[in-house]
Amino acid sequence: MCQGMAFEHAPLVAFGIGLMMTVLLLVKLKLPAFIGLIISTFAVGTVAPQVPLGDIASETATAFGDTFAGVGIPILMAAVIGKTMLESGAAERIIRSFTAITGEDNGEYALFGSGFVLAIPVFFGNVFYLLAPLARSMRARVGHSYSLFIVVICAAAATTHVFVPPTPGPLAVASEVEANLGTTMLVGMLVGFPTAVLSGLVYGKFIAKRIDIPLRDTMGTTTEELKDISQQPASNLPGVLEASLPILLAIVLVGAQTITNTFFSSGDWFVALFAFVGNPNFALTVAALVSAITFYRMNTDDLETWADELTEALKEGGNIAAIVGAGGAFGGMLAAAGVGGYISSALQELGLGLIITAWIIAAAVRIAQGSATVAMLTTAGIVAPLIGQLTVHPAYLVMAIGAGGNILSWYNDGGFWIITEIGGLTQAEALKTWTVVTTLIAVFGLVFTLTISTVMPLA
Repeated sequence: MCQGMAFEHAPLVAFGIGLMMTVLLLVKLKLPAFIGLIISTFAVGTVAPQVPLGDIASETATAFGDTFAGVGIPILMAAVIGKTMLESGAAERIIRSFTAITGEDNGEYALFGSGFVLAIPVFFGNVFYLLAPLARSMRARVGHSYSLFIVVICAAAATTHVFVPPTPGPLAVASEVEANLGTTMLVGMLVGFPTAVLSGLVYGKFIAKRIDIPLRDTMGTTTEELKDISQQPASNLPGVLEASLPILLAIVLVGAQTITNTFFSSGDWFVALFAFVGNPNFALTVAALVSAITFYRMNTDDLETWADELTEALKEGGNIAAIVGAGGAFGGMLAAAGVGGYISSALQELGLGLIITAWIIAAAVRIAQGSATVAMLTTAGIVAPLIGQLTVHPAYLVMAIGAGGNILSWYNDGGFWIITEIGGLTQAEALKTWTVVTTLIAVFGLVFTLTISTVMPLA
């Protein structure tokens, strides 16, 4: 009987071991993130009876490969986009256009609005790849508030990522719980916008007064180069359209793929076309090529030097992609250890209302295994048979699941490492900005879901 109880609670032990190992290796011993995460992954597998001993290494490699397959090419191309947009002056040109409208002291509003709108048709990670160079260029220009710029982009994009279809996560959850798509989009905007404002603009201004994140050399570009570019006259920078073209192309291509896949039959010829050109692997490759051409035109007429500069960017991107893949392997091993299932099963017995129960389950699964999308889909499958208990529209259930699934991004989430490495943040800075932002989105998202559903149940 004791053995049975030990096996039953083994996922909880595995989760505890994984947490302790990451803190020890990454925080205390300061091992490189890739090495520390892989060792932590092995440790989780070793103490999890659900994972056969002989399969631990192969499970780790498989989870790493699965994550890398999803983000490898986009991250490498994002590294090229980041370096070339920054060093060609394209990012500086866009920032000057923003500040001409908002004023130099209010550039965060332009970044916030861009992130909120762009993340509706496009995955969060891809939006951050495209806007991170703008945040770095803004910091080089104004000389302060980098934490504010990072927070507003993250909050705006992450909010629509979990609340507003046709972003894939809330789209899939809406389908699972049979929520009308149009109503879900409307409710997503109603819940998402005030959540993003509080989690992004309000918290961003709060934290910017308390931590000053400096610019660091990352994405193949030094801080000295950024500061030099910020002082260049407009005549030495590319035009606004040319500067913006990489971002516009990526958003249009990926957005078109999302829209055609959502609203048209899979048999239509153009759906297959946009499935190809709108895939982030292809769309970001096109964007990287366009940005690299502008870099070549503005910075050098020597093809060999140009190729060497792109190779430097790819080296930086390769390190980032490896770390993100290792974070995915860590989260994958926690999932294989049964951590998510263990927690969600325990929480179903609490006897709370369905909205709050769904939020708690999604939050627990997210914290345990890292992926917001997995947490959302797991929770949707658990609560879908119970929607008869709802006294409000199922769209509010989608909101609760999205909010809970976004909470507390930490070491087992690939998104944490994308923010850390591409943004040029330390782990401590990422925890104070990105991790707090995801948690605020979860809390405020639940508050606004409960409030709006009480005032406007739509049932």
